[in-house]
Amino acid sequence: MRDQDQTPYVDALLEFTQSDPGRFNVPGHQGGTGADESLQLLVGQTGLLDDIPALIEGIDVGEPNPFQEAQVLAAEAWGAKRTWFLMNGASQGNQAMCMTVAHMGGEIVVQRNVHSSVIDGMIMAGLKPTFAAPEIDPDLGVAHCLTPDALNDALDRCPDAAAAMIVSPTYFGASANVAALAEVAHARGIPLVADEAWGAHLHFHPSLPQAALDAGADLVISSTHKIVGSLTQSAMIHLGSDRFDGAIVDRCISMTESTSPNSLLCGSLDAARRQAAIYGEAMLTETIRVLAHTREKIKAIPGLDVLDERLLDRESVSGWDPLRLTIDVRGTGASGYRVAALARDLANVNLELASDTVAVAVFGMGTGTPARARRLIDGIAAAVEHLEAEPPATKPEFAPPPPWGEPAMTPREAFLGQQEVVSFSEAEGRISAEPLATYPPGIPNVLPGEILTRETLDFITDSIDHGGYVRGAADRELTTLRVVA
Repeated sequence: MRDQDQTPYVDALLEFTQSDPGRFNVPGHQGGTGADESLQLLVGQTGLLDDIPALIEGIDVGEPNPFQEAQVLAAEAWGAKRTWFLMNGASQGNQAMCMTVAHMGGEIVVQRNVHSSVIDGMIMAGLKPTFAAPEIDPDLGVAHCLTPDALNDALDRCPDAAAAMIVSPTYFGASANVAALAEVAHARGIPLVADEAWGAHLHFHPSLPQAALDAGADLVISSTHKIVGSLTQSAMIHLGSDRFDGAIVDRCISMTESTSPNSLLCGSLDAARRQAAIYGEAMLTETIRVLAHTREKIKAIPGLDVLDERLLDRESVSGWDPLRLTIDVRGTGASGYRVAALARDLANVNLELASDTVAVAVFGMGTGTPARARRLIDGIAAAVEHLEAEPPATKPEFAPPPPWGEPAMTPREAFLGQQEVVSFSEAEGRISAEPLATYPPGIPNVLPGEILTRETLDFITDSIDHGGYVRGAADRELTTLRVVA
């Protein structure tokens, strides 16, 4: 094990800058010399000086080099066999994962509420998906996790699957029993992929849910910037076992990344790794303590509740991440959208996510300070107080979604094939060429290649009429749909 209290890549960047090099290479601002004054205000002179291109001796050229050393340190910090830095977020990781799986076979079992980048990756790789349904919370209208039985059923329906993919933790902090899911996949002789975009911090505190790598996942996509605190758009992908060929993963990552990687993004991953490895447990301990107090204060506001350990009563949930503060607003008579908008407009408090029933605040690994918690509490209280002066709203009732349409072709065939635009009302029986996902609960109702049914079209219309919205269609007004010609 190497000393985690070092940042070889960051140090190499700073050493290069401090040497005052003559810059006659890209980027065009060349250390800030040619930068517009507004860019200087936005990034700062230090940021411009450290915006260093690839292929610099002593930084990312030579064997070994500081960039490679930084990735080795990250692998050891998270307990991976190998780790890659990603400069296009976990979205790049999902796309590279799909291409890797395509080397192993053309079919994959996927949890239905995966991120849209997984759908994009399946289109790019030409994979044929079989979907496993997550547990739906009938009260909150949100999707939780996948049960081992649901995964086993999906694998029964897809005996030629090359891999299985799950999502844990969810946007709302629910974590699956990854160890049991890994056992199901491994019993079939296939690897388990975990989209752990929201769980990069789990490995660093014993009271948090078990991290996917520690639970036996074979490949883990980690959106490091979300909670651990690297710069936006930076992420990692971790190899957990020999069930995936590391050389193929490496090749697929190279295909999906820029040939001009951003040094600031990569450097932020090196620095965030150091902080997590050295100080993560102490920082998380304090944040968890402050958030426990914060939840009690929010629960004391009339009409509000929070998601907490009670999530563990759900069949698919085996762990709960307290760094997601999910506020149940149903008792106010207003939607989460309304509460979030009021918190923003009245108190300049910006929340991560809102739905019909909840509003979600996210805390970073080391951002749970009493002062920041008090600002959130005051912002939510101001929103609820304002609601009391408004006429009570009629809460919409969202019907359960109908069964998914029959797949008629792969997502790639539909997305890249000949298409035409038809009116929404006349789309029944056609093959969709675009995805459609109603919020809440945000699970794709239609994917490219699936047949559009009357039940699904009516459900989408009903959701919109009750204040929901639909993501994925080219026509944002949803008067038309793109279908296979």
